[in-house]
Amino acid sequence: MSLEGKSILVTGANRGIGKALVDEALARGAKRVWAGARQPFTHADPRVSALILDLTSPTEVAAAAAAVDSLDIVVNNAGVALFDNLTERAALEESLTVNLFGTYDVTQAFLPLLIESRGAIVNVASLAALAAVPVMPAYSVSKAAIFSLSQALRALLASRGVSVHAVLLGPVDTDMTRGLEIPKASPEAVARGIFEGVACGQEEIFPDPMSATLAEAWRRGPVKELEQMNAGLLPDQPVAA
Repeated sequence: MSLEGKSILVTGANRGIGKALVDEALARGAKRVWAGARQPFTHADPRVSALILDLTSPTEVAAAAAAVDSLDIVVNNAGVALFDNLTERAALEESLTVNLFGTYDVTQAFLPLLIESRGAIVNVASLAALAAVPVMPAYSVSKAAIFSLSQALRALLASRGVSVHAVLLGPVDTDMTRGLEIPKASPEAVARGIFEGVACGQEEIFPDPMSATLAEAWRRGPVKELEQMNAGLLPDQPVAA
């Protein structure tokens, strides 16, 4: 799917990967970019429309969906990354509330528009979905849940013409990873990799040097084969939105 002339929503759009995604969408010729963030902000390009969007607020999610008249792609990028050790339930609850249920609620709110346009859902997960990062276990659990959600939605929405892409990120140089002393990709390079993966129809997108080392083995591996086999359990009929 080319971004040329498309309408795109990016959540968590005011910094880091989200900001880079907005700029990359514009560079690729998007007609309209809806930039969702908890705090209001402005962008110099008139094609950008800011949306006040706190993923944990059903009122704001509903209002954002009502403000958008057409949509081709939603990029569920917003999230939280907490350093914890699983001794307190609160960190796990916050991670799931924002990362999993926020992604789910935004997807459901905009799904009718995506079905109409036969569009795409792009969920920004992490390599932590495949192998937990023990200094960020609650984050890892929530990203694993997002990845599973993406696989399930992919099967359920295929008959409605909506594609679902899961982004399996390695470390990216943002505020979220400031405390990790490891090699990191730039947000700009990752944004390019994400939209390139969407354009190429990749169901799993590995947009940075670390994640790219797993791409070929994953696509040819037994887990991907099992996902495809499980999708065959669905009846051959449309699934209600």
